[in-house]
Amino acid sequence: MANLSFGGLKLTPPKILSLGFVLLIFAGTLLLCLPAASTGERLDFIDALFMATSATCVTGLAVIDTGTGLSTFGQIVLLVLFQFGGLGFVTMATLITLVLNKRISLKERLLMQESMNQSSMQGIVRLIRRVLIYSLVIQLSGAVLLALRFIEDMPLGQAIYYGVFHSISIFNNAGFDLFGDVHGPFSGLTRYVNDPIVNITSILLIFLGGIGFIVLSDVLDFRRRKRLTLHSKVVLWTSTLLILLGAVVFFWLELNHTLKSLPPGGKILASFLQAVTPRSGGITTIEIPLLRESTQFLMILLMFIGAAPGSTGGGIKVTTFALLLTAVYGRLRGKEETVLFRNRIAKENVYRAITMTLLSLMLIVGATMLLSVTESAEFLTVLFESVSAFGTSGITMGLTPELTTIGKVLVIILMFVGRTGPLTLAYALKPKKSKELYRYPEGNITIG
Repeated sequence: MANLSFGGLKLTPPKILSLGFVLLIFAGTLLLCLPAASTGERLDFIDALFMATSATCVTGLAVIDTGTGLSTFGQIVLLVLFQFGGLGFVTMATLITLVLNKRISLKERLLMQESMNQSSMQGIVRLIRRVLIYSLVIQLSGAVLLALRFIEDMPLGQAIYYGVFHSISIFNNAGFDLFGDVHGPFSGLTRYVNDPIVNITSILLIFLGGIGFIVLSDVLDFRRRKRLTLHSKVVLWTSTLLILLGAVVFFWLELNHTLKSLPPGGKILASFLQAVTPRSGGITTIEIPLLRESTQFLMILLMFIGAAPGSTGGGIKVTTFALLLTAVYGRLRGKEETVLFRNRIAKENVYRAITMTLLSLMLIVGATMLLSVTESAEFLTVLFESVSAFGTSGITMGLTPELTTIGKVLVIILMFVGRTGPLTLAYALKPKKSKELYRYPEGNITIG
């Protein structure tokens, strides 16, 4: 991996990306610590750091209610943070460069390649331009639809502001909402559980933000190219199957429980939104603590899988999940190769998927054990919060506002690693690779 020199320091692209997130979080923390950012007493440093990390890492977990605890200035700070965090600060920096009509250097192109998970720099600037255009159009469309619906419940100016804020928040999979100021602290979108406009708009925004900009670009090019890349096929098929399966299982588990009082249309809308939002959306129309434990565990599994690479979402990613399932299925059939859509997958990618999954599991297990010691909560609640933080999902069972200082620090680390990615962080911290001058003899151990 190429090293880039900045101020005499040689840094790899993963290190620069990780450092960029740290600087963005630090700047957001300082702004949220200002008296103008809160409606009451000034935020403590740890609370400001938590909120800035959650926004930059597009998580949505909050130690204070965004609608009642933060002023308009504080809310706008969050909005800027999750816009930069969702699209990536490299993408936003590219936007500034393009607006100023400046030349994009080789260093910047290498950073773009790393931030978009691309294998080469070819066409990377054109892809970034498309990302910016798609994002603007999608978020503007969502803002218009939501504002038109919110006008029925609030003044025009507030409806427009709420439409813009929630469209950007939902598309970037940030999960922050302002309805605590309307319906009570931490109320979320529960009042809109039967509303088709709010639900369908939210589902589409989460889905489009979660499949990744590479897939969006590929789908829009389909009419010209008449084919999709392997990556796009895997993302679209796996995402669709997870949503359908998640909605059906949620409906089945909650039909005679939390969905019992809803009309048929409301049951379907609630099932689909709750199946989509764990993939990193962060907004809910059903109170999560009221769900059955089996349903809560279903959401834990969906949060762990997450969204697609190169998207605004987190988790181990749907491509990793699909690759692991295919590899296991192939081994059970005695196949040496892993094949997806008649394409052989390189063993290096299979090993990468296994490494990513194991690192993620180890991180979640370790964090859950520590949080079980520091927090007074049931185990499933602690596990739910840990996976939500790692998967940058932002769904909570109510533990986040009650976290101890140590608990907040642990969740901050989970959110940061979940957004930057365990492998990216591992690459950023690893020492310089040295060539191996010898090989050890092969040995055999018993498996199973």
